[in-house]
Amino acid sequence: MPLNRGLLLLKTHGHNIVTRFSVATASSGGVARTPEFKVSRSRWTRRALQRHLPRFSSGGGRRPPPPPPRSFPGCTKGMTVAEDVHLNNGSKMVSQATPESRLTGGEADNSPHNQSNELLCQELPERHVILEFDGTRSKPYFSDHRGGENSAFGARAAEDDLNSDVEAGKKQKEMTLEDMYRNDGALDDDDEDDSDWEPLKKQVEMVRWFCTNCTMLNVEDVFNCDICGEHRDSGILRHGFYASPFTQDMGAPSIEAEVQELCEDHARSSAPSSSTVVGFDERMLLHSEVEMKSHPHPERADRLRAIAASLATAGIFPGRCRSLPVREITKEELQMVHSSEHIDAVELTSHMFSSYFTPDTYANEHSARAARIAAGLCADLASTIISGRSKNGFALVRPPGHHAGIKHAMGFCLHNNAAVAALAAQAAGAKKVLIVDWDVHHGNGTQEIFDGNKSVLYISLHRHEGGNFYPGTGAAHEVGTMGAEGYCVNIPWSRRGVGDNDYVFAFHHIVLPIASAFAPDFTIISAGFDAARGDPLGCCDVTPAGYAQMTHMLSALSGGKLLVILEGGYNLRSISSSAVAVIKVLLGEYPISEFADVVPSKAGLRTVLEVLKIQMSYWPSLESIFWELQSQWGMFLVENRRKQIRKRRRVLAPIWWKWGRKSVLYHLLNGHLHVKTKR
Repeated sequence: MPLNRGLLLLKTHGHNIVTRFSVATASSGGVARTPEFKVSRSRWTRRALQRHLPRFSSGGGRRPPPPPPRSFPGCTKGMTVAEDVHLNNGSKMVSQATPESRLTGGEADNSPHNQSNELLCQELPERHVILEFDGTRSKPYFSDHRGGENSAFGARAAEDDLNSDVEAGKKQKEMTLEDMYRNDGALDDDDEDDSDWEPLKKQVEMVRWFCTNCTMLNVEDVFNCDICGEHRDSGILRHGFYASPFTQDMGAPSIEAEVQELCEDHARSSAPSSSTVVGFDERMLLHSEVEMKSHPHPERADRLRAIAASLATAGIFPGRCRSLPVREITKEELQMVHSSEHIDAVELTSHMFSSYFTPDTYANEHSARAARIAAGLCADLASTIISGRSKNGFALVRPPGHHAGIKHAMGFCLHNNAAVAALAAQAAGAKKVLIVDWDVHHGNGTQEIFDGNKSVLYISLHRHEGGNFYPGTGAAHEVGTMGAEGYCVNIPWSRRGVGDNDYVFAFHHIVLPIASAFAPDFTIISAGFDAARGDPLGCCDVTPAGYAQMTHMLSALSGGKLLVILEGGYNLRSISSSAVAVIKVLLGEYPISEFADVVPSKAGLRTVLEVLKIQMSYWPSLESIFWELQSQWGMFLVENRRKQIRKRRRVLAPIWWKWGRKSVLYHLLNGHLHVKTKR
């Protein structure tokens, strides 16, 4: 069986690829068999493409028809094969062979079969290679049925180059396509540099997922978050913080049994009719950021889902706490807090698919209703507690509110829920209202709304760091205006990492003394849990036990009439465990941990003394506390100051002075030697 070898110009997705082929033909009966093509993957293929493809594509206008093909020697009739080779989706070669009968001697046969093949070539807009076999070599003709002198010249030049390449290939030993594939370097040319060529590699996609608990990005194919350790498929949204953070959610039957036993113990000690009410509505979950950004927004619906799942798993709500009928706040009620322009701006978002008040304060078409529901729940909770129908309550609401001012929305906040609740309590009969804001960010909106109002006392504990922490307000010297000086108390922490001891210490020496002197009729806690341990924004270290202790201390005020309103908090495990600890205190449970004789940090002590020194001008009871702390902790601060000075002195002496002529000076500067002087 004779073997015919040559070149083939393949059409793949609009690109021309030159490749070698070998055709096995049989002349039995005077009819050639259909050629079988095997594609060579050698680098010779790419070089042929670089040499001949520019010439194949040159020219324009109408081209003359190809010259008549030759017939196979030894056969009365030959076969000319026009191949239309393409790639299917599976990247496999697919060829369709169209035989054309030719008369011996080059005369065309006007058979219907031949005419159909000519029509096929005319219909295809791309160029084709018509291969003619003479038993020893193949002669290609290029035709796209457009003609032109340039095309004819390009075809002749391409033919010459192809023939020269075939002659060069004859110098090599006769190889099949399989041999060419296995001996890839046999056809390498010395004058070609293939160093810049790399084979097509499979694209590898980097695994990228965001932690459900803290929203931090994880770029490796790991199952636990690199920041908080939460499993990527944990059951925190199903079981709350009771779910294991390190394993995948598998139903957690042990959690259910443990929580059921815990609920039975609480049921025996709780009152028959619950005195704690919880405000919650699922429509607040529809408030979300529509625009997909590089990082999930921290104020997300999963915050409420995690807390609700924790309360349900613990049997607290529904169970030990009762719910409150839901209503939306009216515009007249909102106008007592916000301007009409602000209210209209928030309502306008209900007609928009996505909008932003600030770069971090988003809204969608459901946000206005969610804000009205949150404010309505807070107002009704305050009225219910003041009227005596409930002793205390917890507002599980979003969007938060303490950054929303009279005329603006900011810091994830649309309507100021705490301000709405305070005015609703006063409308229900409360004369003086205390608002304690322990969110890690200063509640600039609440301070603005009640600035100059002596019937509302606002106390905030927050990170400030000289105004460098968001929102930059809340310095210790901001005490109120317009005759209400002293009714705004700011406790600004100067660093991150503030923990339970500093908060409890500030409560004992600032919050409770001022609150007791104020004697409120109703107490509101703006409970942001972003100062909790593990929060990605707050970066502080308050534990659920610390929040429970602060709630317990405030419950002694105003006859126990206390409303806790959710503000910030963006670590799901921290926010849900802290919220459950606070609600347990509202239900009458005592905090598990006792904070007696707490020792503050040095930075925390300086902040407390700074606030006392400013506020004792407005609250005389603080003066004795200030001087007592000054006497007890003054030497502690002075000693710390001396240590810092000594530490700075040690840095002044380089270590190599120790072994040289300056060794005495080295020891003197580092405090190893002391110079005694006569007096």
